[in-house]
Amino acid sequence: MKAQIEAIRRRIEKAAADAGREPTSVRLVAVSKTVPADRVRAAIQNGITLLGENYIQEAREKIEALREFPVAWHFIGHLQSNKAKYAVRLFDLIHSVDSIKLARELDRQACKIGKIQDILIQVNTGKEASKSGVYVEEALTLVREAGQMNNIAIKGLMTLPPYFNAPDRVRPYFQALRELRDRIASGCLPGIAMDELSMGMTGDFEAAIQEGATLVRIGTALFGERA
Repeated sequence: MKAQIEAIRRRIEKAAADAGREPTSVRLVAVSKTVPADRVRAAIQNGITLLGENYIQEAREKIEALREFPVAWHFIGHLQSNKAKYAVRLFDLIHSVDSIKLARELDRQACKIGKIQDILIQVNTGKEASKSGVYVEEALTLVREAGQMNNIAIKGLMTLPPYFNAPDRVRPYFQALRELRDRIASGCLPGIAMDELSMGMTGDFEAAIQEGATLVRIGTALFGERA
């Protein structure tokens, strides 16, 4: 486990340096879905501080089992509105807000517990019907509407691009998210931060870093292939 984590960190640092960026500007989110709590514990003990989960029930059990560790938990999967009440209690950052309906429910549930819930807006840069996310041309409207809510705080954008074996074929989709981020940021919308770009996974995170990723979501390279 230690060797895998160190190898990924070296690759992140090199990709950032090659792009003329500070290595500390990119953070590793270890994607721990389907990974047993004992293996996640080992990852934490070897320096992992951000964990990404896709399923509410699985995450709830794991977070409880590992509650003694001062780590941050991110929700990175598709989130249904009826699970919002659980998500705001469990997660520090929700990457996958893709509709005004979900934003409103997160705002409502966060208000109930006196929390400002940090979120990212998920953008479907590839316009794939099989994937969640608002289209690029609709994202600004969602950002503006969600940004007016009192109990959610928009911190940036997330994308899950089409899958290609060649990372350079994925690069345009990362570039599209960065350009969207820059357009939104240039509008200086009150209460909206565009600090985070969540993009890049095991097969393409170096290309994502070169295009501006601040959060890379790595699972397979850390924990191995899932069953």
